[in-house]
Amino acid sequence: MALAVCLLFDRESERAVRALWDRLEERGVASLRSHTHGRHVPHVSYAVLRSWDLSQVTAALDGLGDGGAVELSFDGIGLFRRGRAWLAPGVGVAFAARQRRVVEAVTAVGAELHKHYRPGVWLPHCSLAPRATLAQLPAVAATAFDVLPLRTRLDHAALVDSATGEIQTLSSVP
Repeated sequence: MALAVCLLFDRESERAVRALWDRLEERGVASLRSHTHGRHVPHVSYAVLRSWDLSQVTAALDGLGDGGAVELSFDGIGLFRRGRAWLAPGVGVAFAARQRRVVEAVTAVGAELHKHYRPGVWLPHCSLAPRATLAQLPAVAATAFDVLPLRTRLDHAALVDSATGEIQTLSSVP
């Protein structure tokens, strides 16, 4: 079980990502739409926590104030181990600094950060297919490149429990 600090897409951008998930499913590639509990939402995670105190994490994030919406352009795809395929955004220094502030805030209250979300190691991404096989990768690439570049807006944030899909909306966008 983990808790993710996530940026969530505006309605138009969310529809675009969900449509991409649907196209993958139609091509026989299991997307994040059907993964585990089936309650996943399109997102970009700033941090994934392995242990935490929910009230302290929430207060720490609220203390960061509202950084406003984030605009990302996804123009490529990437792969993590075990076949996790994802959309790759172009990001600037300001976005990386926002992620660093989030990590510093949650770790300062004792949350344990997953090693892949350490600043300097973190690769921002939006998951497409969590367990794509080697044989499915051409379909993943073709499906993604049919819609890329994908310009998006992430205008709200939440804490997402990976085990249940439960979402706790944050009062601002860190």
